[in-house]
Amino acid sequence: MRIKWLAFGVAAGALFVIERLHPLRTRKEPGPARVGRNVAIGLLAAATTAASELPIVGPAQRLAERRRLGLLRWTPLRRLPRALRVLLGFVLLDYTLYLWHWLNHRVPGLWRFHSVHHVDLDLDSTTGLRFHFGELALAAGFRAAQMLLLGVDRGTLTAWQQALFLSIIFHHSNLELPIEAERALQYMFVTPRMHGIHHSTKGEEMNTNYSSLLSWWDRVHGSLYLDTPQNKVTIGVEGYSDPRQVTLARSLSLPFEAEPPRRMSG
Repeated sequence: MRIKWLAFGVAAGALFVIERLHPLRTRKEPGPARVGRNVAIGLLAAATTAASELPIVGPAQRLAERRRLGLLRWTPLRRLPRALRVLLGFVLLDYTLYLWHWLNHRVPGLWRFHSVHHVDLDLDSTTGLRFHFGELALAAGFRAAQMLLLGVDRGTLTAWQQALFLSIIFHHSNLELPIEAERALQYMFVTPRMHGIHHSTKGEEMNTNYSSLLSWWDRVHGSLYLDTPQNKVTIGVEGYSDPRQVTLARSLSLPFEAEPPRRMSG
């Protein structure tokens, strides 16, 4: 396990360096303060995720196994070969995350926390760490619901979470890939250009490209949008264009303010 996380750390570090050598977008806040802020928010998020495992996600997983709960444990799906059930579980986990992400943009209470991720003035691999601890606490309840409703086993969940983590770091990056490579990847996976549009200040662009790992779900739901060039995308949330508005203290308190960032229609 330690070797695996070390490999993830090396990959994330390499991406952090390469995206600065081959940037996709011009950065608005290039100093180290922003990176430190995102890492601090990410550490709080990671601690929240770890703390929620014992009282929330773990018990839901064990209950689902003990009571044989969930779609994949029902007849006739439980009679499928194990490899096929694992693959189906992986896909269902990813699809339900698409729905959860969509809800985070549509439900005011969820958007309060998710907006902290979006107010980052730049988009790079460290933005993939920038999730408010409140959002991760709410996501633990959603993850427990996934266990109970889908019936995926622990191994499938772990494999999907690892792939998802790598995808999140990658598609938030500011790495300029050859356009041919990016277009090829977009048929299956979320890419930096695709997700960059989702982080636009414009509502009609932000409310697209909700997928997090597999890009299929935006195609299925008609929310795929690829037509805006990256040099035309302004990253962030309307009304939060000054670094003084997104400091560490302000970012952590943002969901609890009387008037948090408004949801963008589109």
